[in-house]
Amino acid sequence: MKLTFNGAAGEVTGSCHHIETGGHKFLVDCGQFQGSHFIADRNYNPFGFNAAELDAVMITHAHLDHTGRVPQLIHQGFTGPLYANHATKDLTKLIWEDALGVMLYNEKKYEDPPLFHQDDIDSAWRHFKGVDYGKQIAVAESVQASFFDAGHILGSAFIRFEAEGKTVVFSGDIGNSHVPIVRETHPLGEADALVLETTYGAVSHEDPEKRIYLLQGAIVDTMKRGGVLMIPAFSLERTQEILYEMNQLVESKLIPRVPIFLDSPLAAAATEVFEKYPQYYDEAAHYLVGKGDNFFKFPGLAITKTSDESKHINDVRAPKIIIAGSGMINGGRIQHHVLRYVSDPKSMVLIVSYQAEGTIGRRLLQGAREVKIYGQTVPVHAEVRAIGAYSAHGDQNKLVRWVADAKRPPKKIFLVHGEPASRDSMEEKLKEALPGVEVYKPMVGESAEV
Repeated sequence: MKLTFNGAAGEVTGSCHHIETGGHKFLVDCGQFQGSHFIADRNYNPFGFNAAELDAVMITHAHLDHTGRVPQLIHQGFTGPLYANHATKDLTKLIWEDALGVMLYNEKKYEDPPLFHQDDIDSAWRHFKGVDYGKQIAVAESVQASFFDAGHILGSAFIRFEAEGKTVVFSGDIGNSHVPIVRETHPLGEADALVLETTYGAVSHEDPEKRIYLLQGAIVDTMKRGGVLMIPAFSLERTQEILYEMNQLVESKLIPRVPIFLDSPLAAAATEVFEKYPQYYDEAAHYLVGKGDNFFKFPGLAITKTSDESKHINDVRAPKIIIAGSGMINGGRIQHHVLRYVSDPKSMVLIVSYQAEGTIGRRLLQGAREVKIYGQTVPVHAEVRAIGAYSAHGDQNKLVRWVADAKRPPKKIFLVHGEPASRDSMEEKLKEALPGVEVYKPMVGESAEV
């Protein structure tokens, strides 16, 4: 069995892993590269394989850096099935359509050509086949795949791929521990080889039990100053987690009553998908739903879907809270709010997710004194704060524990979806936990035999 790493190798975005076995060819994920621009130039490059020769594509979860180039596959001749969990199927279509909207805007404003069009999305959607967790499916003759809950976002999965008497597990993105709504990561089980994400491979998150109090602190501090709390959040999972915990804070009267705006049509649509699949909730979320508590609706929350509704937020006097995408401030409505308020010393930008190199979010985290948005350079006087425990990715301890506790730990591990320092740190920790394990750090375009 031959693996080729076509993305997220030595970096975090662009996940795309090519498998060749017994005359068959497959992909696990086909995501966009992301950076300072919404569509990085590399997304226009050739794939490095013939899309028309693929038997099937398996998708771990809906995030754009794992699904964003799938419609291009269709455009380039792929005709096989797309396998994904049922919730991932629904969320991915939302992600594609939202991305297309941003691309069409950028085409008009900057003359950047879109990566795909609506007919590519519609065609890709018809290729989807929903998969239940734990059910083994035949993706080709003598080739099986199984999807297990990764605990990252709703519908996320790690994939167990079996062929030639060998088992290779593709982690996708492994979720953080004790996060709201989604269930804990399913045990790894048995594997001969593992393709493992390392987004936070050199990091230990804060205690997840303290996450809600850190959020409360950010809200109270900003509201006392009379400022605007801006929360750039990915529309899938992060936004829903924040709403879940804000609901608790509001109902318990632990934060002042102020206007809260969810300024994201994608997040609003994604929240409807969450409500469609309560079978994937954890026990606490199930309990709240069972007693009639809709934790996505609470006093003070307004969901702004149209551009006119979004613009109206400017007319509402501070203090107020704005949750909007994109999570890295490299596109979306959050850029307008940051442009307007980041120079205000009473306000705060609260970072709750990974920030890729070159994004505005990353520069703010690194202490930039000014940022450039829509061609305007603005000084940064607002406070910038981060809560790592809101990350949807497991930290170093979680990842190492997940691998080491496997029923039959892998003998080979390929570290992907991480920056060099994260992969180096994970390599060291894995070798300590699993003496004799072979750890590889492939780069884009490199191949390996399993």
